[in-house]
Amino acid sequence: VTLVESGGGSVQAGGSLRLSCASSANSFSGQCMGWFRQAPGKAREGVAAISSDGSTYYADSVKGRFTVSQDNAQNTVYLDMESLKPEDTAMYYCASGTVGGRQYRELGLFADFGYWGQGTQVTVSS
Repeated sequence: VTLVESGGGSVQAGGSLRLSCASSANSFSGQCMGWFRQAPGKAREGVAAISSDGSTYYADSVKGRFTVSQDNAQNTVYLDMESLKPEDTAMYYCASGTVGGRQYRELGLFADFGYWGQGTQVTVSS
């Protein structure tokens, strides 16, 4: 499975961005798709995830501001980000996997993400 992220960029605080993740998989059936981010000098953290049944998971830091969705016909997952803050600045990665396995405490989710994209940079200036 190949994942390709797009949509990153530079915005001012309070602005919005939509990240896209195009998957080479035939479908999202049985898959869990996640968005992660890593800022310089910090560990990678889960931001949001969506399972094949449409259940969504969010880190507390982005709840109410970010929305994860998927277009099954396009095999694409989106992350709509609103009210962006400077602390949202990071490289954002898309991941594909299955529910169950490793605990992602920040998302309240157990999943195994075996496929990762190359990332797209998001920079939020104050």
